[in-house]
Amino acid sequence: MDYDLFKLGDVTLQSGVILPDAFLAYKTYGELNEQKDNVIVYPTAFGDQHVQNEWLIGNDMALDPQKYFIIVPNLLGNGLSSSPSNTPAPFDRGRFPHISVYDNVQFQYRLVTENFGIEKIALVVGWSMGGIQAFQWGASYPDRVERIAPFAGAAKTWPHTLVMLEGMKAALLAAIDFDTERLDDLTAVHMRAVGRVYAGWGLSQAFYREELYREMGYDSVADFMTGVWENSFMQMNPHNVLAMLWTGQYADISDNAMYDGDFDRALHSIRALSCIMPGSTDLFCTADDNKYEADRIPYAMFNPIHSIWGHFAGRGINQADNTFINNNLKQLLMLEPRI
Repeated sequence: MDYDLFKLGDVTLQSGVILPDAFLAYKTYGELNEQKDNVIVYPTAFGDQHVQNEWLIGNDMALDPQKYFIIVPNLLGNGLSSSPSNTPAPFDRGRFPHISVYDNVQFQYRLVTENFGIEKIALVVGWSMGGIQAFQWGASYPDRVERIAPFAGAAKTWPHTLVMLEGMKAALLAAIDFDTERLDDLTAVHMRAVGRVYAGWGLSQAFYREELYREMGYDSVADFMTGVWENSFMQMNPHNVLAMLWTGQYADISDNAMYDGDFDRALHSIRALSCIMPGSTDLFCTADDNKYEADRIPYAMFNPIHSIWGHFAGRGINQADNTFINNNLKQLLMLEPRI
């Protein structure tokens, strides 16, 4: 394994369910300094594992392992941390309990404090569902997090995004005629339809109109849908995907006892310097939603990624977008924190 496991023990989830022998998979880059003040937390997104975050980590980059101690915790449900695919009965496969973004961040907090003895975090950064976790860190631990930088990720799942994720779930459940008693019958082959649904949302209309898929080595839309979307989704475990979809659909930084559903109050509680970077053409984590959030965070900068790569402006594929994100992170890390 190129990662470590932090054993959480028996954990009580936000739902009240007790998940036995839970664990968090994580990888670190760089060294923790003596003051323990060079820490960056970089959670993974839906469907990703730590390796997919590595495009933003490197010498002379903002997330420079020669300077910072970078912790990449894997989302529960992604196949490395506790997930339907690696949890024994009675919580295996379709019986895996619902895990919230709040649960994920609480467990990451335990990793940071119990395993490493860290009290302050210089930056929490993340793409997509990783961005939601960055917002949650800022709201859950406003006195611990100095900076957050969500890109192509919102502080809650707004209604349109929930509908989009419901479409992905429906494409998968249609394979078993929506009979939840047959969840164990789902296989990776059934993920093909999910990939095709996502293909229309992950990138913008302009991306397809200008045929930018050719830059990725595909001669047609059909080849692109098969070569990227079908193939990548068919590598995922369908039960893990259902678990992560639930986490994504019901994400909301205020849905906990701290804020009791008061979303604006949760946003206003974030004391971290915040650099919020939506993709300007993102179809389901929209710039408008992020603008609403940024306007309610005391020390927020709103810096859209002007790109026709849609949601995937934050995916590490297009060099111009990568440079924009990296430069914004460098500037953010140079600013003196407010806490």
